[in-house]
Amino acid sequence: MFPASVFRLDNGLTLIHQEISATPVVVTDVWVRAGAIVESDSCLGMAHFLEHMIFKGTATLAPGEFDYQIEKVGGISNAATSHDYAHYSLTTATSYLGETLPYLGELLLNATIPEDEFIRERDVVLEEIRSCADDPDWLGFESLLKNLYQDHPYGRSILGTEQQLMQHSPEAMRCFHRYHYQPENMTVVIVGGVQQQTALELVNSTFTRFGDIPEYPSPQKAPVPKVEGIRKREVILPHLEQARLMMAWIAPGVEQLTDGYGLELLSVLLGQGRTSHLVNDLQEEKQLVSAVCSNFYLQKESSLFTITAWLEPEYLERVEILIQEHLYNLQTVGIQEQELNRIKKILFNEYAFATETPNQLTSLYGYYNTITHAELAVAYPQQIQSFQSPKLKKLAKQYLSPQNYAVTILKP
Repeated sequence: MFPASVFRLDNGLTLIHQEISATPVVVTDVWVRAGAIVESDSCLGMAHFLEHMIFKGTATLAPGEFDYQIEKVGGISNAATSHDYAHYSLTTATSYLGETLPYLGELLLNATIPEDEFIRERDVVLEEIRSCADDPDWLGFESLLKNLYQDHPYGRSILGTEQQLMQHSPEAMRCFHRYHYQPENMTVVIVGGVQQQTALELVNSTFTRFGDIPEYPSPQKAPVPKVEGIRKREVILPHLEQARLMMAWIAPGVEQLTDGYGLELLSVLLGQGRTSHLVNDLQEEKQLVSAVCSNFYLQKESSLFTITAWLEPEYLERVEILIQEHLYNLQTVGIQEQELNRIKKILFNEYAFATETPNQLTSLYGYYNTITHAELAVAYPQQIQSFQSPKLKKLAKQYLSPQNYAVTILKP
């Protein structure tokens, strides 16, 4: 049973509320379906840049005033952008929610994006891009995504490039903002020591004055590509201390959510923890890598399964072959019942530990409601427990081919 209440307001905005009376804190998350995936070719990097500019004021709220008003009552604010969403978070004592939430609503609905602030903040984003370009793991992951997704938006950097950012204008960003920051694209999640009626009244009074929707070009999205064969890239980084072997497979999006949960189990089995297959074999026993891990990333249109190893360059070919063999064994031998129970317990416990605080719950509900439906978030433990070895064996064969994947290699 879903423990929160879900309301669809008259203007199309979704409110999710859960009261936790024992806590004196309330967390409000606003999730907007305005991530990098909605960008057209002419506005790459716009979603993330706009996240910065949202805080630069409105006609009635000067730049910096929001931060001052939140911090003076001991509150905390944060924001993030991904391919599927832009996300804004506000944490305060319950008694200050009515005072602080209207400031966040004012920014989100009425950001003016002043030209002088636009130019100053563009320099901040450009520096962020340059800083990331000095991180080999970031460079490798971006290269891997491009290698895997090709022309699909998931293959593009959320930050954009320096050249793309220099082509943006304040007016283009204002159009992007007015078009995408509309109530039907928004989910407001409130969890903590606030009653339902209070939350409803506050959200209804805060998120009301949305601007007119301008004419805006819809992006022509390339389809999710099919990977045939081993799609390999090598990147030489002169100051790299250790090589990286980064392998990736395209996994189903939320329309096949159950398959995604099974792939998350396989990710734990392969490369999470000392007893996992790859860590035990490649790191502990053969000592061919200094570290190895696998991860599953749930996304709306297409999820992502990765295996990454840190190692000396001379072991690259051998380790890649050994990983292929592990995948082949998953598809032919399968998983023992004892091992399956162990990885189920790991994910079950991780879920329990990740749903203890208001911050965690707002993130969980908001993310699920942005890419699918919030109620599905609480079905996760039961879904994980339902898997049997034959189903996981079938999923490994369907999605984790040893012959069809993308690989990016970083070499010193």
